[in-house]
Amino acid sequence: MLNIVRKIVRFSSSSKGSKITFLVWLAAIVLITAIAPGSSEYEGNVNEGSVKENKPSEIAHELYEEAFPSDDGLTGLLVFHRDDEITREDRVNITEFSKWLSSEDKPKDIEKALPYHEFPETIQNEMYSEDGTTLLFNFTLREGLESKDAHEVIDALVAKAEQLKLDLEVEVTGPAGIAADTIAIFQNADFVLMIATIVLIFILLIVIYRSPLLAIIPLFIAALVYQVVDRIIGFAGMQEWFVVDGAAVSIMLVLLFAVLTDYSLFIFSRYREKLKKYGSKYRSMSEAMYYVSEPIMFSGGTILLAVLTLFTASFKPYNSFAPVFAIAIVVITLAGLTLIPSLFALVGRRAFWPSIPKQSEESKVEKGLWSKVGKLVMKRPGVTASVLTVVFLIGVINVFSINYSFNLMKSFPEDMSSRKGFELLEDHYSAGQLAPIQVLLQTDDKFELNDELVNDMNDVINTLKHKEGIESVLPEREKMTLEELESMMSEDERTFHFQLVLEENPYEAEALQVVEELRVDEEKLLEGSSFSSIHFAGQTAEQLDVRSMNTRDIIVIFSLVTLLITGMLRFQTRSLKMAILMMATILFSYVATLGFGWAIFHYVLGFESISYRLPLYTFVFMVALGIDYNIMLVSRITEEAVHYEWTEAVGRGIALTGGVISSAGIILAATFAVLITQPLQELFLFGLTMALGILLDTFLIRGALLPSLFILLKNQLVRREKNEKQLQSDVT
Repeated sequence: MLNIVRKIVRFSSSSKGSKITFLVWLAAIVLITAIAPGSSEYEGNVNEGSVKENKPSEIAHELYEEAFPSDDGLTGLLVFHRDDEITREDRVNITEFSKWLSSEDKPKDIEKALPYHEFPETIQNEMYSEDGTTLLFNFTLREGLESKDAHEVIDALVAKAEQLKLDLEVEVTGPAGIAADTIAIFQNADFVLMIATIVLIFILLIVIYRSPLLAIIPLFIAALVYQVVDRIIGFAGMQEWFVVDGAAVSIMLVLLFAVLTDYSLFIFSRYREKLKKYGSKYRSMSEAMYYVSEPIMFSGGTILLAVLTLFTASFKPYNSFAPVFAIAIVVITLAGLTLIPSLFALVGRRAFWPSIPKQSEESKVEKGLWSKVGKLVMKRPGVTASVLTVVFLIGVINVFSINYSFNLMKSFPEDMSSRKGFELLEDHYSAGQLAPIQVLLQTDDKFELNDELVNDMNDVINTLKHKEGIESVLPEREKMTLEELESMMSEDERTFHFQLVLEENPYEAEALQVVEELRVDEEKLLEGSSFSSIHFAGQTAEQLDVRSMNTRDIIVIFSLVTLLITGMLRFQTRSLKMAILMMATILFSYVATLGFGWAIFHYVLGFESISYRLPLYTFVFMVALGIDYNIMLVSRITEEAVHYEWTEAVGRGIALTGGVISSAGIILAATFAVLITQPLQELFLFGLTMALGILLDTFLIRGALLPSLFILLKNQLVRREKNEKQLQSDVT
């Protein structure tokens, strides 16, 4: 495999091959741009369901849809609020709004709305919060409506409220409001993110290398590769089975520019060395790529393996990341082996202007920070490793205090209408009323309405009422009558439906625990009754399944990534111990980063919890990208070990790669840090965590801890070999 790769890079680095390679890339870009749409055409958001759609909440939802069919789509919750009590004049305006919402003039995509204006005043009064400051009523959208169309409907509702000059705060929340705000969050986000990424990388490259072409060429290459990746994803998005997730595309964009910039730095750094040795720019590139192609190939391979493990995820949002990133990484790696060397070979020495490298036979290790670090590691490997281990253990210990949230609203910006509306309801209504649990009672045969069945229903309801964490059962009745029971029955006479209101916020851990206990007690709830099964649907049941899937996916994906990448490193280093050591240090760095990140989020920024998705996303990308720098370091140490004793080779490896890897690490960290400009809290936390982890890995793990352990491990092996030789000598 490596021989094939080296043949490819030898061709793309040659005088004729570099021109052909560059022209093939340009032709491919023109062709794919002409035949395929951009990814934004099919960009959407993946629901928090399972890949196989077989979780208890999903089964319950499907049963509910079958038993109580409806043409309704997403439900929206209109929230009217003022700081003091809503006035009589406000009520008149709300009535006018309600009339419009039920008229022919309303947006055509609204299926129906609660007719507030038709209710007598006594009923209207019951709809207000106890303090009289807040009113809630709902509407439903047309079934199958796209999120972008839902966003337009919400805009129309807000515009109508402004037209009526309602002296109230009007917010739209619920599933419809969340869907609309999600679209608003990602609207133009990719374009803004791309511009911010390009500007930041350009500034950093100029500051670090002081060469305009060295700043422009990597960005030009990244722009070309992005065009190819974007169109391939757009073409795939045309297929029904392929989902283009908005968050995945945003992170992919950052990853693409960052990794291609890293590969460019690795290549032109070695290219500059060879230009000092050879007069031919093509021979210099060919020589440089002979050494760099292997780590680039293994780097791309490790990232690809890491993202492919996401295909094993049962949680849809995790699973949907896999194809987007797999496409991107394959094209990025191909560009690193062909497009980057061909373009730099064509530009030649002029790429380094004004500091153009001149031909010289001397090749010296540059004196500087990393040369000093290399000497320190060579002299005091035990002390260096011990001190850094203690520092990282502080972060590891902090991991155990992390609080995770399964509340999607917490990730939305505080000024988003859906979040503001939800928090208003949370403050002024009973927490459990925000999203009641839907309960379905079924039997294998048709129900026979009689007193026995009424008694069975009352027994089940009374049992549920007395469960810890349940506030009430809807409809609220002391005892269910035969007529009331009939109104709860499905048309096929096999299913009954009612609701449970929880005491706690339906999205918090306490509420999830209540539903989990209800599932455990399903048999006891139905013991001695006419019902054969009970099912729980709704937001709380769904979030419980999300938590279950998240736990399962973390175990599976963490294990697979660790095993696969360790295997890849074993193949590359030809040493199992070295591979395990490299993997162990990056895992150590990852756990410590989570701990240090939580300290910043909680104690500095004031977050009470972080998204449950953060550990898995940061694991996949931190491990895959962190291994990159270790691969570059180990490749150089292995090269130097051919000519120098092992300890000296490690010191030279640090000195020779320190500058380029630290520059690449700074750029990669800064690029991920661009995500903190995104309005979604999840992306903000992900960007900050990745930036922190990359910096820790670049300067401490790769720069000092791993090399120190290499020396200690090699010394141990050398001592063992000496002991074995001495033993053999004594026996002889």
